[in-house]
Amino acid sequence: MEKMTDSIQHTLKQFAADSALTTTTPLCSEVPLFDINALGDWTYLGTSLPAKFAKLFASILHCIDDEYFLITPVEKVRVQVEDAPLLIVDFERAQPHSLLNVSTSIGTLHHNVDIKQMKLTDDSVYLPLERGLWGKLGRACYYNFVNEFNLSDLNEQ
Repeated sequence: MEKMTDSIQHTLKQFAADSALTTTTPLCSEVPLFDINALGDWTYLGTSLPAKFAKLFASILHCIDDEYFLITPVEKVRVQVEDAPLLIVDFERAQPHSLLNVSTSIGTLHHNVDIKQMKLTDDSVYLPLERGLWGKLGRACYYNFVNEFNLSDLNEQ
């Protein structure tokens, strides 16, 4: 079953990489079928999704003009996002040092995330991911991030 899930995920990622899909695929409904809360938990029509399904759907999640959609070659489904769609739970430095590889609470991996493009708010740090998405640092990851980086030094690198 795991190999089948990996194969489906690989196929969905190939579709998600096709930028023409974002503009040509018709919207199925104005009503969001999926919700993502501030903790990164996914629900479908009010029912909690297991992480493996959330991870699968995250591979086709796009943010277009501050709206979220799951996009395949044949349909586009609206997603309601409370804060950020992905909660970052761990990171490691990549080369050069302003790049990170991050993992999320649902098990997605994102490579070469540029911390120079981060957004800071009063209580959160957000990092840019692919397809217009942003990931929010989880609490423990936030403290590790602050310990790892002196943010004033990032502009000098």
